[in-house]
Amino acid sequence: MKLDILAFGPHPDDVELFCAGTLMSHIKQGKKVGIVDLTKGELGTRGTVTIRMAEAAKAAEIMGVSIRENLGFADGFFANDQAHQLGVIRLLRKYQPDIVLSSTFQARHPDHLRGAQLVGEACFKSGLRMIETTDEVGTLQTAWRPKAVYNYQQNVYFKPDFLVDISDVMEQKIAAIKAYRSQFYDPNASGDVPKTFISTPQFLENVRYRASQLGLQIGVQYAESFTFSRLVGVRNLFDLI
Repeated sequence: MKLDILAFGPHPDDVELFCAGTLMSHIKQGKKVGIVDLTKGELGTRGTVTIRMAEAAKAAEIMGVSIRENLGFADGFFANDQAHQLGVIRLLRKYQPDIVLSSTFQARHPDHLRGAQLVGEACFKSGLRMIETTDEVGTLQTAWRPKAVYNYQQNVYFKPDFLVDISDVMEQKIAAIKAYRSQFYDPNASGDVPKTFISTPQFLENVRYRASQLGLQIGVQYAESFTFSRLVGVRNLFDLI
């Protein structure tokens, strides 16, 4: 299956938090979209791998993505090396996305920075035909390089390069985030569950508030923010509005 957009997240729930609105907006426009989680989030304070995998599947269903895969890299310890790059390259060549979304180079969590570096390098090397990879049945894959790689902004704010209007899918985005009941605020959770940075009711309020503040900058209700490393060219100035 060829995808139009493939989003990579270091952990299950990163994509939901930071670019789910953009993905769902494009799905509504008829685009084929997929998600790849680099790790299973096994170092997370709350929940288990089994729970998080079930939550990720539920969130994917809510978003309506065409595929969701997990590369099973070691949470907290994956590296930007040949073996990990080849894992990403195999999926890039399998799904041949035109656009890749990935984590940011300025982040609170080291996995997010390392994930951005890993995916960025893999996207370039995926286009080199001298790097050979095979699919699940051993067939040689064709080299493929995405046309663009955009980095979604996370908790560390800095000036974005562009914003995407997600006003019509904001409630669906919140629903996808709430699918991760083990990670985010759940009023029915037992009192002995450890609290984390993202498990307070204020965190979910901040997700909505931040999207609102970004939307205000472009005259819409809600938006998500992105940066890019390579200049984008257009033929028509109206493509920018």
